[in-house]
Formats: sequence, C-alpha cells, structure tokens
Amino acid sequence: MKKEQVRFLITSCFTMLMLLMTINVQAEKKNSKFLPQDTSQALNAKDDGYRGIWYSNQPSNDEYVYKYSGGLGTYPANHYPFSIYVPKVNKTFFCYGGTDVEGKTLLHMVSYYDHATKQVPRPTIVLDKKTDDAHDNPVMNIDRDGYIWIFSTSHGTSRPSYIHKSIKPYDISKFEKVDATKIENGKEVSMDNFSYVQSWYQKGKGFFNLFTHYDKGIPGQPKKSRRIIGYTHSKDGKQWSAWKDIALIEEGHYQTSGQYRNKIATTFNFHPITQDGAGLNYRSNLYYVETRNFGKTWQSASGKRVSFPLKEIKNDALVKDYYNLGLNVYINDLAFDKRKRPVILYITSKGYEAGPENGPREWLTARYTGKDWEILPLTTSDNNYDMGSLYIEKDGTWRVIAPTGDGPQKFNTGGEVYMWVSTDQGKNWQGSPLTQNSTLNHSYVRKPIHAHDDFYAFWADGNGREPSVSRLYFCNKKGEVFMLPTYMSDEFATPAKVD
Repeated sequence: MKKEQVRFLITSCFTMLMLLMTINVQAEKKNSKFLPQDTSQALNAKDDGYRGIWYSNQPSNDEYVYKYSGGLGTYPANHYPFSIYVPKVNKTFFCYGGTDVEGKTLLHMVSYYDHATKQVPRPTIVLDKKTDDAHDNPVMNIDRDGYIWIFSTSHGTSRPSYIHKSIKPYDISKFEKVDATKIENGKEVSMDNFSYVQSWYQKGKGFFNLFTHYDKGIPGQPKKSRRIIGYTHSKDGKQWSAWKDIALIEEGHYQTSGQYRNKIATTFNFHPITQDGAGLNYRSNLYYVETRNFGKTWQSASGKRVSFPLKEIKNDALVKDYYNLGLNVYINDLAFDKRKRPVILYITSKGYEAGPENGPREWLTARYTGKDWEILPLTTSDNNYDMGSLYIEKDGTWRVIAPTGDGPQKFNTGGEVYMWVSTDQGKNWQGSPLTQNSTLNHSYVRKPIHAHDDFYAFWADGNGREPSVSRLYFCNKKGEVFMLPTYMSDEFATPAKVD
C-alpha cells in the first residue's frame, strides 16, 4: 500500500472517530439538562487567600442602586450552617462563597481556624459553581465520623446542585462528589437540585435538611413558580427520603431553622399573591413549627399537632399576623433557651425598597413563654437585609451580633457590626460597636454550630453600591474582630486583628 493511501486511511479513521465522539456528546447533552454546565468533579485546589463573592439583586434606579447588594459570602439567612466548631480536633471548620481574583465566578470554599495555633490554612476550592449568584452559596455539615459534607445549593431550577464529602475525616484537602438520590413516586431518582438548605445532624439518625423547591402553578398565575419549603432526611448522606412539604401558601415562603438536642424547628414567612405579580418582594407573617421525632410528626410551640402542607394564611403555626398590619417580615435566626423554648430574631419594615421611606427597620425577638409569644423590640437599622445572629448562652444571656450600625453606604445592606447583650430575656439590651470607621459595609453575621469563644461569629464586607472586593472576618466572644488574609505566601497565616 502506498504512503498516500495509508495517510488517507489514517485521516479517514481519525475523522470518523471525531464524528462519533461529537455525536455521542450531543446525545448526552440532549439527555441531560445540566450537562452544559456540569461541574461535578471537585476541584480540590488551594487558593492563595480569602476572597468573598460580591453580589447584587434587583437594580433600583435610585441612589441606593440595588434592592440589596454587597459582600455576600455568608448569604443568605436561609442557608445554614457556614461554620462548625469540633472540640475533638479543636478547630472551627467553615465554608463560604468565594471568588476568583477577577470576581467573575462563585467558588465554593472550605477552610478552618485552628484554635491551638490561632492560624488558618490556605482555603480549598471545592467547586466552581459557574455563576456569580450568591444564592448558590454552600453550606456544610460534619457527620459522626468526622467527614465534612458540602451542600452546593442552587437558586431555582436553572442550575444543578451538588453534594461533596471529604475524603478523610476533619480534612479539607480533598473532596469527592456524592451521587445523591431521593425517593420520588416510590422510585429512587437523582437528587440534583435544591435551594436554601439548612442542614442538621443527629447521631444515630443522620442528616435532616430543610430546603426550598420550586413548583409552577400559583393560583391565577399558572406560569409562575412557587417557593415551597420542605424537609428530607438521610442516614448516610447518599440516599435521601422522599421530600415532604411544610407549607405552600400563595407564592411560597422563606424559612430559617434551628436545632436543640432532639428538637428541630423552623420559622417562616409567606409571599402573598399581589396584583402587580411582585409577590416575592412582599413577605409577611411569622410562623413556627417543630418536630421532636425527626419529622414523623410536627407541632406548634404550644404542642398542638400541625398537619402538612400548610395552605391557609391563618393556621396553627401562626405566631404573629403582620400581613394585616401591612409589614414585611425578614427572619434572621432561631435559638432556644434552656427549657427548649424557641426565640426568633427578625426584622419588620414597611416595604421592600432600600431607603429611609420604608423605615424604621425594627429588630424584634419573639419568645415562647410556655403560654404565649412575647414580642419585644431590640433596636432599629437602615436596611431590610441587615442580617445578624442570636445566641442564648448557658447562663441565660442573650447575645445578638449584627450589622445594626450605620455603615459607609447608608441604607444599603449591612453596616457597622454591633454586639447586643440582654440579661433579662430581651426586655433590655446594651449594645457596643465591634467595627468602626469602615470603608465597606459588613453584612450577614453568622454563628457557628457549637461556637467557640475565639470564633464566635463569621461574616464578610463589601461596597453596597458598586462591585468591590469582599474580605472575610470573624470575632471572638469578647468582641475582638479579625480579618482573614486576602493573600497568603505560605501554607498558614495568622488572621489580622482589626483595630
């Protein structure tokens, strides 16, 4: 055979092979709605510093520029937990929404603070989420054997969700993707889309996750999606139960949950159906339900059995009717006193737009006394999304760490961080600033599970009116603030104290 013929045969075979590969890839794309942006392989790369994601939502065409915006690496309030202290290894593990140097994409980051050395390692990039939407921020959990689990959420159904698990216990160096399944119509199917996750873990029972899923068919608006809140559980983190809905009132809900020993509870609002079709910008009422048997039955704070899904605005879970008062409700946190009774931290306002017109944004606590709900004021701030955390400590002290002070971008998300303390169950509060004279607004202050005194709260900063860098911070129980290093030349670094 001549050289020209051999060359022709080789070229023809190569062309045919490439054609077959192309056909195969196109067939896979056709069969998988998520394949074009599937980032299922863990990156397991080390970053050279701590950078949070900057994000904005809904341009407002006024001086405040956005409905909310800023450094949102620990956003939203409906994601939890971002950090967990583990006494066995004396480390606080944490995750956050990070980004590349250019700030173009959301990276799911994991790291830890070593309480013995007072240092942090270079953070691990677990996943590139292929978006800049901070609603896709990760949350974490740690199982009884010390394996670290990362739940990579999605904002709606247009992007996939993922679960990753550390290869070794208490080790952030390498993660692997978990091909999780759920039960749907009696069959085991892939669990590859979930939103607004809060993950809890109980030894002997496993994971109990609360979440949101989207379902089309709002009454009168059949093409619009409704945000339905629900829960699921799993012994091993791989095979999950059928999803069970908690509530589907009008346009849906935001929920924030908590756990105290064997009790898991959730507090939520609802989105009313509005004539202008902007129901998601309106959220009202305050609801509460709890389970003491891992979701088998649910009850109100008074112990009255509640049947799911809730469909009516007025129901047995209702704590306070703000809808008829014309007020929006933004839920921040849920904690429990030593009697296992719930305390809810939340904000009310007159509207969704940023600016002074919808103020005052009043911070309130709702405490169940054993007979009824006692609702008391805490303070005021200047934005609906000035999110903070509530601590109820062993000696009965209530503590709130939150950006309630005016920041450099006034009336935008966040501000200066304050620590508020009450020794009489929220009747009186004393506040003191943790940050002052900042150039960027601090926002979304989050409490770790089993918080250690040296790493008591975790948050980020950012400009409220234009894209900016975002740094990450933590504070100790005394109120000292530390910034995580934005650049690291070595494997470990000591966070800098902020004066």
